[in-house]
Amino acid sequence: MTEIISIANQKGGVGKTTTVVNLGVSLAQMKKKVLLVDLDPQGALSAGLGIKANELEYTIYDVMMDEHLATNRAIQPIQAYLDLLPADNDLAAAEIELIPEIRRELVLRRVLQSLENWYDYILIDCPPSLSLLTVNALSASNGIIVPLQCEFFAIRVVEMLLDSINRTRERINPNLELMGILATMYSTGTIHSREVLEQLRALYGDKVFDIVIYKSIRFAEASVANKSIVEYSSKHKGARAYRKLADLLVERNEVHQPTL
Repeated sequence: MTEIISIANQKGGVGKTTTVVNLGVSLAQMKKKVLLVDLDPQGALSAGLGIKANELEYTIYDVMMDEHLATNRAIQPIQAYLDLLPADNDLAAAEIELIPEIRRELVLRRVLQSLENWYDYILIDCPPSLSLLTVNALSASNGIIVPLQCEFFAIRVVEMLLDSINRTRERINPNLELMGILATMYSTGTIHSREVLEQLRALYGDKVFDIVIYKSIRFAEASVANKSIVEYSSKHKGARAYRKLADLLVERNEVHQPTL
């Protein structure tokens, strides 16, 4: 069974795309078949993987807006066990074009259902807003990971996202589960980051992953090289953290698999 996970936070610059790339590569290195879905009209995920989406014949926009277009027509291979469903700024128009559609919150679910059992994991890079695209992602997913920058202002917006998750679960997708909050951009040695992480754990308990992603220039260097930090600097603590997160997801998935 395919595990579909949204990486979401309505605040920008918290490490969503970084998490999608590094988690995806880590899972692929474990020989899990992974599809990364770029659902952000800015197309940072696609660009970060070296894909020029505006030069492609089809993107996620096309398969969302044309139900007769097979989803696999838009999929781009990235490396062994890792594929991408790319996006460009055409996707911004989907927000408006989907408004008159019946069951508009379920368009992405329809797109991904055609890939059921093709992949072990589908990771969705959500836009930095609680938009119709984000609602589509939550409606199509069975899990959500929330990257959260270790700053007090970042904590303030989490409740809005959790409310959106609860509403989606109640009205559209009862299978949606908050898998965890991932602390990102942790500044070593600063009182501020430590206090934010402590408050986060006090508020949300075991929903906060024990894994912490530390702030490092290596992430920017890896992005310039169109690589994940897992590939660019495999022994870096950021790479180790994302591999540990991949291990946790695989272990969790195996526990939840139905027994025959």
